Amino acid sequence: MLEGSVTGSPASPEAVVAVRPPQPRLVALLETLLVSGVPTQVVVGALLYAGLGMSPRDGDRLSLGFFATLSLVDTLLVIGLIRLFLRATGERLSDVLVGGRPVLREILLGVAFVPAVFLVVAAVVLTLRTVAPWLQTVPDNPLLTFMDTPGRAAVFLVVVVLAGGVREEIQRAFVLHRFDQRLGGIRVGLVLFTLLFGALHVDQGVDVAIAVGTLGLIWGIVYIRRRSAVLGMVNHAGFNAMQVVQGLVVRSLGL
Repeated sequence: MLEGSVTGSPASPEAVVAVRPPQPRLVALLETLLVSGVPTQVVVGALLYAGLGMSPRDGDRLSLGFFATLSLVDTLLVIGLIRLFLRATGERLSDVLVGGRPVLREILLGVAFVPAVFLVVAAVVLTLRTVAPWLQTVPDNPLLTFMDTPGRAAVFLVVVVLAGGVREEIQRAFVLHRFDQRLGGIRVGLVLFTLLFGALHVDQGVDVAIAVGTLGLIWGIVYIRRRSAVLGMVNHAGFNAMQVVQGLVVRSLGL
């Protein structure tokens, strides 16, 4: 039986991050904005389009090549920026992401709770489509076009695990960490980043954005309670992987 729980008591402050850098609030705010997922993707996307001639569209559908390149390059850029920002304030990335929790136990818990978050999303989406069907603003999720063949689905799987599960949870941990230090408190950061996280998925439908925002809230609470992003990272990556498998099965069955 797995030890611990998702909402277990937080690790001791000494095991997490003891450094409280005398950093100006404006600098902390700019750092969180830069790694929020919007500025870097705009820059990378513009460079791919204008510099390399890559188009975001492949005929009448999204280009998997453009999407994958954008997501993976942005992942490297965001992680690099976060590491740079932490080093500038005398902190280590591992302290913010891992804290004092045993890594193996966090990984096992993350895997164990994948079915739970899958059910949460399904319940939220089904409920919204029953009581507020107008929130289904997109008939078909545009990302389903990346799962029409096993090969394309495999590429998409790598992208959603790295750019979704890894990058987004590193972003969440850093943003919450900076809000806890300099920007009005970790709960303020949780609310704001949860709203942004949901809004960034509105292209998949308002109902899906609300469901994803709910997941972001859960992963944020997990980080606050445990001061480790490992559980959320594994859980997020596992959830995304299940979504890809589900999408591939649905497309293969013609449903």
